[in-house]
Amino acid sequence: MIGSSAIVGWVPSDGGSGTVKPYLLGGKSPGEVNPDQGDLTIVNGSLKIESVSSRLYMSFQLTATLPRQSLLYAMGPAGFFPTSPDFRLREHRFVTTTTINYITGSQSVVKGSPHSKLKKTHGLMNMFGWGILIIIGAIVARHMKQWDPTWFYAHIALQTTGFLLGLTGVICGLVLENRLKANNVSKHKGLGITILVMGVLQMLALLARPDKQSKYRKYWNWYHHNIGRVMIILAISNIFYGIHLAKAGTSWNGGYGFAVAVLALTAIGLEVRKLMKK
Repeated sequence: MIGSSAIVGWVPSDGGSGTVKPYLLGGKSPGEVNPDQGDLTIVNGSLKIESVSSRLYMSFQLTATLPRQSLLYAMGPAGFFPTSPDFRLREHRFVTTTTINYITGSQSVVKGSPHSKLKKTHGLMNMFGWGILIIIGAIVARHMKQWDPTWFYAHIALQTTGFLLGLTGVICGLVLENRLKANNVSKHKGLGITILVMGVLQMLALLARPDKQSKYRKYWNWYHHNIGRVMIILAISNIFYGIHLAKAGTSWNGGYGFAVAVLALTAIGLEVRKLMKK
């Protein structure tokens, strides 16, 4: 949306007269969204807005050789209205995109934002990879060793699958950052790359795994176990942080929170059972 032009209208809650203004979307911060600017050529006197039965109806007329077919509609935050002298806007809370065929007059709605699929793929790949399968693999390695060597192959399969899904999620995140020109994801990105590096180290550790009789095995175990624990903690934290940044809502928080709670209770239960057997 950066560099685009917009028409913004509002009617104050006290029943005052409505206002419609063109804006230039020069950036993502309020100071970069400038009123009475933009490249839309509006016919004088055509800007109108009216409130009818709690609905706003806005109309305007443009002069254009070839109007753009893709239009984006956004709804601002509830209870906030731009005021003079700067008429600053705040971030919208809902957005949808439509395409219009000016020959037939037909209109179709594009669900979600242009990058909504990429956002979901990024979130789901990281959630299932780093945030679920890796944890299940760790639980298997700690509590299922009585089924040797099945536990080992299950552990390797789970961790490898989790790593590949997580790697896909990180790549999607980097592509998404480039497309959105996001400037508020540096911490999320840094944590994601740190987790990826830890995942690579864990995969490489498999190649350097000493024999059980080796005097270096205890050091390898300490390294492998603790890097894995730190990686899981960072992954869970970063997933929730990513949900917060994306404003994905309570469904994502609740869904992943439930999954983490089930895994945590399972791990605690198995740990208690292990202690009672000693």
